[in-house]
Amino acid sequence: MKDQFGIKESLNNLGLKDENPGSSTGQKWIDSKTEYFASMSPADGAVIGKVQVADEKTYETIIAQAQKAFETWRNVPAPQRGEIVREIGNALREKKADLGKLVSYEMGKSYQEGLGEVQEMIDICDFAVGLSRQLYGLTMHSERPGHRMYEQWHPLGIVGIISAFNFPVAVWSWNAALAWVCGDVCVWKPSEKAPLSGVACQLIAAEVFAKHNMPEGISCLINGDYKVGELLSHDKRVPLVSATGSTRMGKLVGKAVGERLGRSLLELGGNNAIIITENADMEIAIRGSLFGAVGTAGQRCTSTRRLIIHSSIYETVKTRLAAAYSKLVIGNPLDEKNHVGPVIDQAAVDMYLAAIEKAKAEGAKAVVDGGVLTGEGYESGCYVKPAIFEAENHYEIVQHETFAPILYLIKYDTIAEAIELQNGVPQGLSSAIMTLKMREAEAFLAVSGSDCGIANVNIGTSGAEIGGAFGGEKETGGGRESGSDAWKAYMRRQTNTINYSTALPLAQGIKFDI
Repeated sequence: MKDQFGIKESLNNLGLKDENPGSSTGQKWIDSKTEYFASMSPADGAVIGKVQVADEKTYETIIAQAQKAFETWRNVPAPQRGEIVREIGNALREKKADLGKLVSYEMGKSYQEGLGEVQEMIDICDFAVGLSRQLYGLTMHSERPGHRMYEQWHPLGIVGIISAFNFPVAVWSWNAALAWVCGDVCVWKPSEKAPLSGVACQLIAAEVFAKHNMPEGISCLINGDYKVGELLSHDKRVPLVSATGSTRMGKLVGKAVGERLGRSLLELGGNNAIIITENADMEIAIRGSLFGAVGTAGQRCTSTRRLIIHSSIYETVKTRLAAAYSKLVIGNPLDEKNHVGPVIDQAAVDMYLAAIEKAKAEGAKAVVDGGVLTGEGYESGCYVKPAIFEAENHYEIVQHETFAPILYLIKYDTIAEAIELQNGVPQGLSSAIMTLKMREAEAFLAVSGSDCGIANVNIGTSGAEIGGAFGGEKETGGGRESGSDAWKAYMRRQTNTINYSTALPLAQGIKFDI
């Protein structure tokens, strides 16, 4: 491993080794006595470390411990649970630089984006602290004299979390921080493409729980492949499975959880568009489109895949974007002078190349052509050129999400047509419109406007804040995480009626006298 940017020191500061156990109930790590799989950096192709693969016996050990921990944790007052989560947030602050560097090196996003991801974790911990004193129910008037009605919220139990490689730590924290203050315990399966980031987070959280003499099992980690996800999805002891990833994966999880009448919280694919009207602020439109398309090398679920541009400014936008792309610096994500890092692995490269070939076969015309970068600094083989194509919305390749920096330009004439194009894909995660005209903005946000879970005006499709609920519709899965009232997904609602009278009247005036 080349260590130009001090990654070895960061790994040491995070407590990571060359070979790491892969499953934990807290500070207790479990030897599965199975094989290891390697975490390989797409930045330089080096093996960062190895993580032990969990077997079914290990899974059973972890679930049993989580069940036991829930019996204690659910009875800890919510504000006290919030205090522990606050301290986890502080521990993340102390490790922000090292963890951000690991995220960048293991996943391939720029160091600034790695730091931003850790900041998201800190922010959701802060949000959860306040939430721990705001798990509000309602009071209702009863139709029966001498009766009182109210509702309250109780924790569910074990929350299974399946996260994706592109946000290897933040999405876990969105779920875990809320679940913990709600009184749940968590079993986390990180992406097998970024397992060390998961191990590092588990070490940080476990230390805080142990400091407060909390039982093993509140924060659990289990590293493995899709088989672990299948175990969580089919397990009746796991009332909620929160899964982030492809639509294909989400359909499998949703079906398995649904068949046992469990709950699933699905955050799946996006095929996000920005509408650029003739009334747009061009500087904001170009900047928002550029980061949305190439940030994280196009590997965000909220990445901008389509630009729907008014015909009167189409050529101007195309020319300016091409000029901006020519200035992008592609290279090691830990080098802060670089704008774009690598895609995650060779499979992602192959998918990128296949998408370009498919786009051209369907008639797309290259504005900025793609390709794989070679030579010094690109030895991992995972660096690709962000590409732009002129296309039609109905092209099959445009209808699908390609997790790579490929942007399609599409022309429109009326705002109604633009909204129809925006909505004319199977996915419904994030959307945006660039306009200074109020009527266009309001039409986009109206009930007949964007059909996505996120609809922005004069900002891009990516870069969500934790204060708002995050998620999408259609093939994006319908789940909501992070802010607003997303906490309700992690709890069960209970309605209570109390009779403080000396009689027993029945509802709806029913008489049942003996």
